[in-house]
Amino acid sequence: MTRTKLWLGALAFSAAAVDTQVYAEANRVQFPKDLDDLVHYTTVRRSEVTEHIMTTREAVDAVKNGQPIPDGTHFVLVDHRDGKVHRYFVMQKGEGWGNDYPESRRTDDWQFQWFWADKSVNMDENTARCQSCHSSRSGENFLYTFDALGAFDDTMIE
Repeated sequence: MTRTKLWLGALAFSAAAVDTQVYAEANRVQFPKDLDDLVHYTTVRRSEVTEHIMTTREAVDAVKNGQPIPDGTHFVLVDHRDGKVHRYFVMQKGEGWGNDYPESRRTDDWQFQWFWADKSVNMDENTARCQSCHSSRSGENFLYTFDALGAFDDTMIE
């Protein structure tokens, strides 16, 4: 009976350890200090969720000119629900950042992080899932909105 309890305890501990690996981890992504200076280049609507997607002027120009997106670039998805900011999803690129992960998780040098509306890190989100999903967009700089970014016409901004 004691062995059974020890085995069940070890099993529960192992399950808990595996479970914690599923959630966000501390990484190099920082919330952008220049959020108000980012370019809002597209909006995606999903049912009651509205997502405003923004990046730097340099990233817009790089994509339009067929150049690599510069290191240090942020892409920010602002998740609005019921007319209020619910959370932020931030992709940030840094030189060599892909080396922080095993090859199976790498999305070039992009890292991902979720932030709450107050800009604190949301540790309940799964950044490995972000990498897994965005890896399917390797031909588009790991961006789901790559085409929208290339087609963005900032002359239409008032």
